[in-house]
Amino acid sequence: MHLRNIGIAAHIDAGKTTMTERMLFYTGKTHKIGDTHTGNTTMDFKKAEKDRGITISSAATQTQWNWLEQDYTINIIDTPGHVDFTAEVERSLRVLDGLVVLFSAVSGVEPQSETVWRQADKYKVPRIGFVNKMDLAGADFGKVLQQMEDHLGVQTLALQVPIGEEDGFEGVVDLITMQAYTWQNGEQQLMDIPQELMEEVALARRVLLENLAEHDEVVLSKYFEDADSISVEDLYRAIRSAVLERAIVPMLCGSAYRNKGVEQLIDAVAAYLPSPINKGAVTATLINEEQEVERQPTVEEAFTALAFKVALDEQNRKVVYLRVYAGQLDKGEFVLNARTQSRERLGTIFQMNGAKRESLQQIRVGDIVAVIGLKDVRTGDTLSDLEAPVRLESIDFPEPVVGMAIEVKASKDLTKLSMALAKLQEEDPTFQVQIDQDTGQTIIRGMGELHLEVLLDRLQEEFNVECNVGQPEVTYKEALTDIVTYTHRLKKQGGGKGLFAQIAFDLGPVDSEFLDSEEYQKGKTRLQFVNDIFGGSIPREFLPAVQKGFEAMLAEGVLAGYGLDSVKVRVFDGAIHKEDSKPLAFELCAKEGFKLAAPLAKPVLLEPIMAVEIVCPEDHIGTIMAGINRRRGLPKGLEEQAGSTIVKADIPLAELFGYTNHLRAATSGRASATLTFSHYAPTPVDISNQVIAKRQATVAG
Repeated sequence: MHLRNIGIAAHIDAGKTTMTERMLFYTGKTHKIGDTHTGNTTMDFKKAEKDRGITISSAATQTQWNWLEQDYTINIIDTPGHVDFTAEVERSLRVLDGLVVLFSAVSGVEPQSETVWRQADKYKVPRIGFVNKMDLAGADFGKVLQQMEDHLGVQTLALQVPIGEEDGFEGVVDLITMQAYTWQNGEQQLMDIPQELMEEVALARRVLLENLAEHDEVVLSKYFEDADSISVEDLYRAIRSAVLERAIVPMLCGSAYRNKGVEQLIDAVAAYLPSPINKGAVTATLINEEQEVERQPTVEEAFTALAFKVALDEQNRKVVYLRVYAGQLDKGEFVLNARTQSRERLGTIFQMNGAKRESLQQIRVGDIVAVIGLKDVRTGDTLSDLEAPVRLESIDFPEPVVGMAIEVKASKDLTKLSMALAKLQEEDPTFQVQIDQDTGQTIIRGMGELHLEVLLDRLQEEFNVECNVGQPEVTYKEALTDIVTYTHRLKKQGGGKGLFAQIAFDLGPVDSEFLDSEEYQKGKTRLQFVNDIFGGSIPREFLPAVQKGFEAMLAEGVLAGYGLDSVKVRVFDGAIHKEDSKPLAFELCAKEGFKLAAPLAKPVLLEPIMAVEIVCPEDHIGTIMAGINRRRGLPKGLEEQAGSTIVKADIPLAELFGYTNHLRAATSGRASATLTFSHYAPTPVDISNQVIAKRQATVAG
């Protein structure tokens, strides 16, 4: 199968969209190169993206490429680089077969580069790398590869040697074909390997062969017998095999903006990244039997697809993006939604090209398409054959860390606001809306200030709803730090019918093994429930109600109404009444018992901690460090890079609102910062008391 489903990902401003636009131009998909500077790109087509010059939502397109006289179809997804929109990367990686990761030749491995790498590791996505911006001052191909090995723990494999550096960057030497390329006015030209590079090229070629010999027996055998007998085909095959095993990361270089190195990268996509067949079968679960089965990537297999994205088009119609893992279906046929157990009709099917669409009559294994007309389909839903219904593993998304209160300026817009928020929430799994039960306020939550700012702009521009908004606030969590043993009895009588339940339990922090479990890591549950009932003091049929009662209380918190991060409950004894004990009684008993016991288990407030990387001139380090200390930050180290210093620190999110603007002002615009969520940590007592007091005052008011 000559099909490649790939993504392009990187840190913000590393050149992802620029590279995608060049790839579309060189493959003939577009006849004019789009540019983020002028806002005429194919992939960043939304108003918010054009206004800010960044990618906000992942965009899909399809193009064609001929490599070694074979035609390839390439589905490309361009993903955001800003950490606030990391969910777009997450859901894209879930359905991609391969990934191109871009790195700035000057900045190297940046925070979002590491985040993307971890996400790709989670989904076991094979990768190739491209060091972009080789024409800029401070560009260093070798240094970036070394950073990748040091920070990402991968084995890189340089496939090229750059010709020239910085503003003198002219081209590359291909270490596989041993040919040199340069570019004149965007046109690729063959040239002789420069004499002054002969020694460096010979050394790099030897390193390439030695590294491949570690992964391929044919290359190993020929290398020791006669290295010159290793053919170009041997190298292509060996590199591809090692990439599919995720043993190495082949690295290329160039300048997308200057149209240098783009064709070689597209060749590498065809040569080394996997097809759907290479990725193999997907594991699914039979809906009614909870038994695992495999779905092979063939058209003969039962249809199986995953809805990985829900979006709104310019007419506010729901567009569902599907990745087809098995089988084929025609337009108008029906599928089963595993979540709702209901039939859905495949209405209008499109092949997307940014904002443009090409109508399709059929979808097949490996396809990435958009469908209009699916009624109740959400991100992560499985659509499968009516006669062979299965459920694929869904998609995990991080929890939002920033919230703010909003209210409509005109009461007549209340219904409109409710509908708009519901649509935005359906589209973006990291955007949450809730009504505060104590204050009645509508609270929206997201991944950062920019995330919420973009969503508020969309409320006004797309839905014509104007809102008053509060100040951004941290989304705290709560945790129990001590174990308490408690017995609670529920006894209610009235109307001739009574309720009786008694539960004895331990309540406290979870075990470390639970934190490492798939159930917790994927957000399936935050309750570690241990049944230590012996002798039937609580009949087995009542235990699900007990668990349900404790589970429900996790959302209410103990100190300030914030949800509990995780809790362990060990139920070890209880009592029943022959006539008055029933599931409802035990559910209510668990809720009441939790509410009384939790304050005794030394609850604490947890706050989100951000990993901050600040790039600044050396003469501003003192100012930067003083600012970190004022913000309760913990410095993590300094690194020198391309004439600048990178300051790393962990800083509570509560101290970072407006920080980037302050940083620019304090350094006359010479410093920049990247904020990435790191972890939750206990809040200092004095600040915790302030947060709790403010919360109580808000509720009382």
